[in-house]
Order: sequence, then structure tokens, then C-alpha cells
Amino acid sequence: MLSSPWIAALVALFVWWSSTGAILFAVRRADQGGAHARLWACLMTLPFLVLGAAGFVDTLGTSTIAGIYVAFLSALALWGWIELTFLTGTITGPVTSHSVPNVSEGERFIRAWGTVAYHEMLLAAVMVAMVILSWGAANQFGMWTFAILLVARVSAKLNLYLGVRKVNVEFIPEPLSHLPSHFRTARMNWLFPLSITGLSFASACWLERLWTADTQADMVGFALLSAFTALALLEHWFMVLPLPDEKLWRWMLPERPQPTQATRLSEEVQ
Repeated sequence: MLSSPWIAALVALFVWWSSTGAILFAVRRADQGGAHARLWACLMTLPFLVLGAAGFVDTLGTSTIAGIYVAFLSALALWGWIELTFLTGTITGPVTSHSVPNVSEGERFIRAWGTVAYHEMLLAAVMVAMVILSWGAANQFGMWTFAILLVARVSAKLNLYLGVRKVNVEFIPEPLSHLPSHFRTARMNWLFPLSITGLSFASACWLERLWTADTQADMVGFALLSAFTALALLEHWFMVLPLPDEKLWRWMLPERPQPTQATRLSEEVQ
């Protein structure tokens, strides 16, 4: 059953939804416990980092259907743990203050970059390591999965910085309450059409590879990549369309103990 490209696409959809919800749940619970709880959340989930790294390396020479799925899930485990360290405020950047008004665009960009610098450099370092390790390997689907996530994240953050219509900061935890002040709200920015075009083109490329795949394993791999890229494209559209995408995960999260700065900013934006 797992050899079907349609099932692979459904797996990608479920993993996207469930892993996002799991990370948001862990962050919300840690937020209720304070700084120590946030640190412990990262430490207690370290096995995901270890298993993700081990799974990625172990499947590089394996081009079976099982190996494709393990590589895909391993890349998500690596990404998920690094994302958790960011959302808990453990690995972010040197700038932890709100945006300063009436500064030049160059200074504004430097300050905004400073809020995420360490985290983005860690992601880039992991990406470089994965590219080096998978160079010429039989199974590169784990590397491509991580690459899709990285490119989509950078694109989304730049669009938020430049300005989009919908700035949803409902799930931003207390340690990152300064982030929304570095965002802009605008009907459109010059990067958004390029982001949509690039992700659409990437989705089409994966679908073409899926159509011409020689083996069932390759069909599964390209189906996973196609679905994940399409989901990244959908997340970009969520930034400009008046759709309540937050309802996908809001119902599963515990209530905040009290209104936070991020919540107040979210209410002001909406």
C-alpha cells in the first residue's frame, strides 16, 4: 500500500499537519512552564535529532521504498528539533528586542536578521552537511526534503519582513514576542510573486520526475517531494488569503495561561 504515490502524498500531508501540531503543542506546554521547561523540552527531544541524523546517514545507500520513507522522516526529525529550539527561544539570534521605528531599511534588515541569525546559520550548516554526505548517493530524498523546508522557510520569512496581507502570530511563544514588530502588513511585496512562481515551478519539476520515474521507490520519493512542495506553496498563499488556517492546530493546543505580548500584537494586526 505504501508503494502508491497517492498514499505517499497523503503521508506527506498527514506528517506535515501532525508534526506541526506536535511542535506547537510542545512549545505551548513549555511556554506555560517558563525558561526551564523550554530548555527541558529541547533536551528531552534530543533523541529525535540523533535518530534523524542516524536515519539520514543509514539510508543514503538504500533506494528501497522503506529507505525513502525513512530518509523523508529523518529529515523531518532533524528539521523539527531545530525548529523546536527556535520556538522555545533556545537558539534564535543576538537581537531579542522589538524593532526600532524610524531607522533606515538597511538597519531594519540587520536588526530583523539578528532575531533569527543563529538559528538560520544552524539550518544552513545542517543543509551543507547533508549535501556533502548525500553527494552521489543512491537516496537523496532526505536531503531534498530538508532543502524544500529551508527554501520555503527563508522565502516565508522574507515575505513577512517585506510585508504580506495576513500576519498570523497566534502561535508565537512568549520568548519570541518581539518578532512580530519586525514584520510588515501590506497588500503585496515584490518577492511574493517570485516565491509563488518558484514553488509552483519546483512542484511541476517533482511531478515531472514522478511521471517519468523508473522504479516504484522513485515514484514514492518524488510523490513525497511534490506533496511537500505543494504544501509549502499553500502556506505561502495563507499569508495573503483570508483563510483561517490557524484552526488546523488551534483546537489541539492548551490555552495560554494569560494574554501575552504576541497575542496582543496578533489581535491588533487582525
